[in-house]
Amino acid sequence: MSEPVVYVVGHKHPDTDSICSAIGYARLRQLQGLAGVKAARAGNLNRQTEFVLNRLVVTVPTLLTDVSPRVRDLVHSPAVTISGDTPLAMVLEQLYKLDLRMLPVTDEEQRPQGLMMLKRAAEGFLLPADEGSNRRVLTSLAALQECLQATALYAVDEQELEDLELYVGAMAFESFAERLAHCDPRRLLVVTGDRQEIQAHAVNLGVRALVITGGGTIAPELLATARQRQVTVLSTSFDTATAAWRARLSTPVHCLMERNCPTVGLLDCREDLRLKLLYGGCPGVLVLDSAGRVTAVATKSDLLVETPLKLILVDHNELSQAVPGADRVEILEVIDHHRLGNFHTERPILFINQPLGSTCSLVASLYRQAGLQPEQTCAGLLLAGLLSDTVLLKSPTTTDIDRELAVWLGELAQLDPQSFGQQMFAAGSVLSAYDSMEELILSDFKEYRAGERLFGVGQVEVVGFEEFYGVKQQLAKELAHLRRSRGMAAVGLLVTDIVRETSLLLVDGEADLPYLIGYPELETGLYELQGVLSRKKQLVPHLLKVLQG
Repeated sequence: MSEPVVYVVGHKHPDTDSICSAIGYARLRQLQGLAGVKAARAGNLNRQTEFVLNRLVVTVPTLLTDVSPRVRDLVHSPAVTISGDTPLAMVLEQLYKLDLRMLPVTDEEQRPQGLMMLKRAAEGFLLPADEGSNRRVLTSLAALQECLQATALYAVDEQELEDLELYVGAMAFESFAERLAHCDPRRLLVVTGDRQEIQAHAVNLGVRALVITGGGTIAPELLATARQRQVTVLSTSFDTATAAWRARLSTPVHCLMERNCPTVGLLDCREDLRLKLLYGGCPGVLVLDSAGRVTAVATKSDLLVETPLKLILVDHNELSQAVPGADRVEILEVIDHHRLGNFHTERPILFINQPLGSTCSLVASLYRQAGLQPEQTCAGLLLAGLLSDTVLLKSPTTTDIDRELAVWLGELAQLDPQSFGQQMFAAGSVLSAYDSMEELILSDFKEYRAGERLFGVGQVEVVGFEEFYGVKQQLAKELAHLRRSRGMAAVGLLVTDIVRETSLLLVDGEADLPYLIGYPELETGLYELQGVLSRKKQLVPHLLKVLQG
């Protein structure tokens, strides 16, 4: 089982605030004694964030692509396996000794052949049946010898699987001989003690095997006859009753095992395991490693195991923006500055939501509340996230608290906020630096729901719109492709000039969008948003209103 870990992670299309707040808050919770806490990211870094981490010499957080609980997180006991030739008696002993209900059957390379269940053994040997069924022993003489812990006085073709009839020579000789008179001798398995008359009759009949109980033996001349008649003779220390019972339990498990047993891989999702346990028709599921070898048997009780991975969400509170699988693990905390989404948890959690300009501002204020100061590098990260989300403190989302925190963090980081911020935006404003138009749009992209309509908006900061106009047509085609592939009402890109403090919105939407959007249309699909810097506070509330209306 994996070691417990708590990941502090932002949204799927992380911006600088998302990455830096995750690192900063993870460090705060480490200082406060939370075990196993680590910073993570749910997507690729944009150019601006790359600049910040390189400038401050900070390791890129771990990438989480899917946090859905895996089978490896649930099962931890290594499987005890058996071969298909193992007699049922030995399997029952193993099940009792280990307090198990089933054992996987494997080949020599630990690859699955089936599953032997206690229930199946009970049904085969304890349920009422006719006399013929109770006498039937499906076994090989090698398995019979192993099960009886017997010595072979003479054996022939002992590896062959045979369908035998069991008779116990414990009655009067005449009655016993009469019972055998109508049987096929080559299918007879006779179990008897030190009763020479019955032994001789069995050998002379040419039965398939004679088992002598109580540690008894056979006369040399009778053994010679057995050799001539090809009668296997075994001697066991068990008494006759025990030997007869164990003979019936000498059937190799490959004759009784469940062959159509479902399997899962260690890296398969918990949900895959749950469905196979509920609807696979088998009480256990074989867990296989990457080489297809059995490593464990999973049962319904494994679904109750608490998964070792937990999350703290920063800079978002909507599961649609969270790392895939977030809805299947425990979320311990949410630290955010956005509107509240449709968020539900099974138990109370720490949820801090404050209308500040950035999540990094909120994290910095939590340091203060705890009586702590972030180290120099951490202060630089928090300053970077604050300046990025507030667009150098010019965004209408900026509060007096943000401005005061920027000064405080700048002093701790030994950085000039204005100069550092300009360097950040210069590094992140080159549109041609992106490998594709899709990467550019999705570098800082968020999805929203307005009633029944789903829409998404990306944002990129530039210094001047000249470069944007050079790639506008390519961007428009990619926006149309994204809208179709994601089934959205509208997909847009907010291009913000941080020097002029204004934005352009390039959007592909449904036919009624131009009549609803309410901004001056410069050309088809391109709108001028004078004074709009904040997607969160200025653009998204407007779009939510017009698209819902």
